[in-house]
Amino acid sequence: MSGDYYAYDDEMESPCELSSDTGHSLKYFLQVYVHSLICIIGFVGNTLVILTYAFYKRTKSMTDVYLLNVAIADVLFVVALPLIIYSEQSGWALGDWSCKLLRGVYSINLYSGMLLLACISLDRYLAIVQARRSFRFRSSMLVYSYIICAVVWLSALVLTLPTFIFYQRYKDSEIINTTFFVFPAMVSSSPYSTEEPRKPQEDKQICFFRFNDNNTAKRIKLLVPSSQVAVGFCVPLLVMGICYSSVVFTLLQAKNFERHKALRVVLTVVLVFIACHLPYNAALLYDIIYMFSLTDCSHYKNTQLLLIITESLAYLHCCLNPLLYAFIGVKFRNHFRKVVEDLWCLGKSYVGARRTSRITSEVYLSSRRSVDSSGNENGTSFTM
Repeated sequence: MSGDYYAYDDEMESPCELSSDTGHSLKYFLQVYVHSLICIIGFVGNTLVILTYAFYKRTKSMTDVYLLNVAIADVLFVVALPLIIYSEQSGWALGDWSCKLLRGVYSINLYSGMLLLACISLDRYLAIVQARRSFRFRSSMLVYSYIICAVVWLSALVLTLPTFIFYQRYKDSEIINTTFFVFPAMVSSSPYSTEEPRKPQEDKQICFFRFNDNNTAKRIKLLVPSSQVAVGFCVPLLVMGICYSSVVFTLLQAKNFERHKALRVVLTVVLVFIACHLPYNAALLYDIIYMFSLTDCSHYKNTQLLLIITESLAYLHCCLNPLLYAFIGVKFRNHFRKVVEDLWCLGKSYVGARRTSRITSEVYLSSRRSVDSSGNENGTSFTM
């Protein structure tokens, strides 16, 4: 038997350790370099989307409301992620509340972002496939888009309740003296093993699930990742597949020369979504299936390495959302161009004299008036 587990008695099952040099080095590289780059790009791109909607382009359609909420979810996500990484490296020094709050915020924005993408695909279906029937409905139902977004955020909060309830900060040395089911992947321990059990680092603080009994542990540890795969991937993928398939079929029948561009947009949105999220969710589903199976530690370690790599690919999607959904629209790009120009002018005004500052302010205000007065009330930033 391998020494990568704790051997207590013939009735105990014990967790594998992911402590190999390869796994640790890979995780450290992804967190420090790849995740940091994703967070910086995602924060800049989505913040610009929020600023554009806040100061230049009013939310005039249901898609605009969804895009704004997607950008907010992605910003909160890329803010929570580096805080989680830092807390892991520092042993969750801020205490139990940081463990629950950061993990909870991370999960809420994961669910809400994915569900909002499904809402966008449904709105595009109504706008293109059911254009005549839904025109009056969509133009008069803007207020209901806020209600839909509120329902999405509330649903994400409900799905995250197990994280808020069962995540705790504790020393991994406490695992030795507990009978709680803590880790998912297990190996059978042999009472005949002559090797000394490997003990975890005594003072390392971790933030993970902790339960009072094994029955609750097994239910929650199956429910949480299963919900993530079902609600966070399968449901959005199903909605996007149905809606965008109908959109593609409708566009193929149209004789507008712009249809080829619209088809490329739709296919790009779907393919990028699948490329970013399918590998991670497939690996997560595989981990769920073999979660409580007696298996070799090498098998468990390989699965965890696969999850680490594919999870980074899934994070990349938050950087691509502004490009796929917001900046692809001509009207949105025009508003965004005004953001860049005005920020440049305002930056120069701090260096120049007061006269330059007054001129910049006048240019800023006049540009705001021209943008607000020229926009079509029924326009949308997601132009296809």
